Amino acid sequence: MASLRTRRDRSLNVWPGYVDALATLLLAVVFLLTIFVVGQFFLSQEITGRDSVLTRLNRQIADLTDLLALERSTRKTQEATASSLRNTLLGAEAERDRFKLQAESNQGTAGRQEDVDRQLAAERAGSARAATQIELLNEQIAAMRRQLAALEDALAASENRDKESQARIADLGSRLNVALAQKVQELARYRSDFFGRLRQILGTRTDIRVVGDRFVLQSEVLFPAGSATLKPEAMPELDRIAGAILDLSRQIPADIPWVLRVDGHTDVRPIASSQFPSNWSLSAARAIAVVQAMVAKGIPPQRLLAGAFGEFQPLDAGTSEEAYARNRRIEMKLTER
Repeated sequence: MASLRTRRDRSLNVWPGYVDALATLLLAVVFLLTIFVVGQFFLSQEITGRDSVLTRLNRQIADLTDLLALERSTRKTQEATASSLRNTLLGAEAERDRFKLQAESNQGTAGRQEDVDRQLAAERAGSARAATQIELLNEQIAAMRRQLAALEDALAASENRDKESQARIADLGSRLNVALAQKVQELARYRSDFFGRLRQILGTRTDIRVVGDRFVLQSEVLFPAGSATLKPEAMPELDRIAGAILDLSRQIPADIPWVLRVDGHTDVRPIASSQFPSNWSLSAARAIAVVQAMVAKGIPPQRLLAGAFGEFQPLDAGTSEEAYARNRRIEMKLTER
């Protein structure tokens, strides 16, 4: 009896240990969730701060560019004024020299013609006027030299400010490039998520596939031969693609300038129909039809771009039906605007 009671007591004591283990596991899970939430909060704060710095850098570059343009305009005006003053100075100096020669000539003539009093008085009066004009020209020349020196000082200061502004613009430009590179990396991350989702949606289909950074659909999946009208059976595929894009667009920050680029391609054989005079026309019409279908499914038009390459970007240079089929395609790419 004692042995049976002991076994019962041991079996009853096992459950508290299980309860403790489950409680410890629950606390660990709660702790990990708390760390994840806090990490997400700080990550969002970091991204917001980086966007504010990018906006401020753009505004500073614009202000410095305007200031630099104003400084250059002022410097050109000052250089033109200095050039005009130099020319005026040269003319004034030449005029002064002419008056000096005239005064010396008048004085020499007065000394040789002492017997002609009236002519002597006239010559002396002319010499006095010439001396007065020379003195006035000297004062004007001195004033212009002072102005020229002031302009040269102003030009030197303007050149120094220009160099400082260019150095600041170069620094801000490098910082802006770093910020833009970060934005490109963010878009690349979202692009990777987008194509990962598409791979899960498409499975192992061979006529719709993801190649590198592009999503490729064979034209026969979407359009009848020689037509740009979407097949009814193509709509479910476009629905799945549009759904993946809409899910991703809710996660991409609004300040990242992304677009979904839709490119149309044909094979090398010319179409030359009344509706499509060239393969280029056909590829453009097909790309636009896909873009319009995406808009109808809720994707904002400003996030879509239609491109046409005709037969000029083939995937296969062969001339077999398989090669032609590979080249007839619609490509989609998540890229920058």
